[in-house]
Amino acid sequence: MEKNKTFHRKKVLVSFAIFLLSFVGLSLRLSYLMVGCSEYYGEQARELHERERSIKAARGRILDRNGVVLADNKTVCTISVIHSQIEDKENVIAMLCRELSLEESYVRERVEKVTAIERIRSNVDKETGDRIRDCNLAGVKVDEDFKRYYPYGELASKVLGFTGGDNQGIIGLEVAYDSVLEGEPGTILTVTDARGIELDAEGENRIEPVDGRDLIISMDMNIQKYATQLACQAMETKQADSVSIIVMNPQNGELLAMVNVPEFDLNEPFTLPDGDTAGLSGQQKQDALNRMWRNGCINDTYEPGSTFKTVTAAAGLEAGVVHTSDTFHCPGFIMVEDRRIRCHKVSGHGSEDFIQATMNSCNPVFVTVGMRLGSDRFYEYFQKFGLLEKTGIDLPGEAGTIMHQRENIGMVELATISFGQSFQITPIQLMTTAASFVNGGRRVTPHFALRSAEPDGTGAKEFRWPVKDGIVSEETSETMKMMLEQVVANGGGKNAIVEGYRIGGKTATSQTLPRGSGRYISSFLGFAPADDPRVMAIAIINNPQGVYYGGQIAAPVVRQLFENILPYMDGTDYHKR
Repeated sequence: MEKNKTFHRKKVLVSFAIFLLSFVGLSLRLSYLMVGCSEYYGEQARELHERERSIKAARGRILDRNGVVLADNKTVCTISVIHSQIEDKENVIAMLCRELSLEESYVRERVEKVTAIERIRSNVDKETGDRIRDCNLAGVKVDEDFKRYYPYGELASKVLGFTGGDNQGIIGLEVAYDSVLEGEPGTILTVTDARGIELDAEGENRIEPVDGRDLIISMDMNIQKYATQLACQAMETKQADSVSIIVMNPQNGELLAMVNVPEFDLNEPFTLPDGDTAGLSGQQKQDALNRMWRNGCINDTYEPGSTFKTVTAAAGLEAGVVHTSDTFHCPGFIMVEDRRIRCHKVSGHGSEDFIQATMNSCNPVFVTVGMRLGSDRFYEYFQKFGLLEKTGIDLPGEAGTIMHQRENIGMVELATISFGQSFQITPIQLMTTAASFVNGGRRVTPHFALRSAEPDGTGAKEFRWPVKDGIVSEETSETMKMMLEQVVANGGGKNAIVEGYRIGGKTATSQTLPRGSGRYISSFLGFAPADDPRVMAIAIINNPQGVYYGGQIAAPVVRQLFENILPYMDGTDYHKR
């Protein structure tokens, strides 16, 4: 009996000891959780009862060099519903259908959906958002944010680009400088009870958004508008497929205008020109949109034709295989192996020196210069001039030069390359390369971005762009300027003469592939003043109807452009840069 009592007492003591140890352990654990982990679990509790809504940051504006706003923001609203807070479901549905012009089935599905928050529609105009807010219906939330707005509609559409529903850049400068423009979104935090009902006493906590920085670009809205007007006129009068114009300062690469007509409305970027998408699959519509958005000045390549003779001339002069006083004889053609290559003047130019051959745009003479260079040396000049690399322009999707491999350049290929056929380059590449021939031999980087700044103009940060010296010698550059001025003064570029100004330039007319298709590309590359170029322009007319010679239809476009912008530029700081 005594043994049983002793055993029972020991058992009670063991049980008590176990209980005591467990109690102490739990107490220590509880103390740890309450003290050591209080911050963590407090944060978890807050997160459980907090509802988060994003606040869009105001995207930075895009301004031209004179401060004209080209891309701005418009205040819009996002309409949402919180299921747990709705008190009068049918009234909410009726009001949203009425104010937003939505189908009842669409609204009802979202109102009845049991989620923390359900978006009904975004990008609602502020007036409508204010009316919905004034209805003061429980469970309906109206948050203000921003939508991109382009004051000039189609102007420079393929340069500026546009943004998507998330306010992120899609094409053009909008995507190239997305990190500069986008800013940082903010947040609205509200506290709810266990049922998900907002607690008014707790109010809202806001993390304010940080607005994006403004982007100031080299484009001049006045020059862009006038260049666009000229391009539209040329496209209409010549019934062309498209017209492109680029205007650049050849001294520093600043782009003053870039036009690609037809353009599109930046405020309706997903609307096709004819507006008819019936019968198109999703992929077909997207392909059509991609074509509409393409910037032909940088995304597309073409056979440049005679404007490329500037490259052949510069390489020949630099290599010393041709001099301005060299004489040639043009019978109207030149034989290269078994190929008879014609001059555009079938009867020939007869005896001429190199300056006259450039004025006449004589194919046989430039083939001769190409032969003197030889394929290896000519190819080395392509590399030196930067033709085989991209220009580095600050727009997405720049295409590269499509050139023969060095080992595949035979005599016939060398001949055709010499006068601008059998390969393809982009308009911006041709212009950038030609600029180095007339600016003293510096290859500049074509660009739009000048600087970024805070919305109030403070904190400006300048963009710097690479410049490569020694592309050609100063002597070659002076000779090129002199010869190209003669092309306009006394040669095939006479239609580009501007009274009171010295103009240099080169015409081109090239036939597109396949040969014999009857489709041509007419172009003119010009610069002024010829002795100290401060502006360079190229006009390219694709598939003009009727007369298609560059000297007759493209040179007048550049002439009209210069007639208007040169006096305008004389009254500004352009020539002081």
